[in-house]
Amino acid sequence: MLKLIIGNKAYSSWSLRGWLAVKQSGLPFEEITVPMFDEDWNRRREGDEFAPSGGKVPILWDDKTVIWDSLAIIEWLADKTDRARYWPTEDAARGMARSMAAEMHSSYQNLRRDYAMNVRKQYTAAELSQDVHAEIVRIMELWAQARALHGKGGPYLFGTFGAVDIMFAPIVTRFVTYSIAVPRFAATYVEAILDHPWMREWIDAAQEEPWIIEQYEVPAV
Repeated sequence: MLKLIIGNKAYSSWSLRGWLAVKQSGLPFEEITVPMFDEDWNRRREGDEFAPSGGKVPILWDDKTVIWDSLAIIEWLADKTDRARYWPTEDAARGMARSMAAEMHSSYQNLRRDYAMNVRKQYTAAELSQDVHAEIVRIMELWAQARALHGKGGPYLFGTFGAVDIMFAPIVTRFVTYSIAVPRFAATYVEAILDHPWMREWIDAAQEEPWIIEQYEVPAV
């Protein structure tokens, strides 16, 4: 059985991506939540289970093979199961989906830094910095293009739920947490992501977690 090590469901955006990726595989897995930044965090990160990842979550163990980084987990599971579970089958759509997933993986540092994920909170809207606003505009452009060109088969970016939706799911939660207004088409997509049963499962579980990380419990400045 697969074993997935994740951080707090309330706060860990990369853990959410890894967890959704494993759920998408349809394979059974053992889930281990390791509370981030508690008194045992550094000790756990030095253990053998964490060692290959440099102490970061999520980490997927497949027997004796270890895969870390959410995008690598997606690719491993796509190879292990059926790539069509994760990526569009049509070349142009697949090329765009891969590019969007990679851009999400490497970009939007201002949005990610200033608006940390916290699925247990919802703050009143605040003025966005120019850098954050520019990143959100870029995300909206990508979402609009994906929906217009390849999204006619369902409510997700490329029609059916897949790797790109997994990569953008934590961004969706940030838009809700910080009451960030988005265009109507994007609001419909946000609702579709939040209504996905796996997202509801994750968010419901986060409400029950006993751990609080104070630095993630304050509204963005």
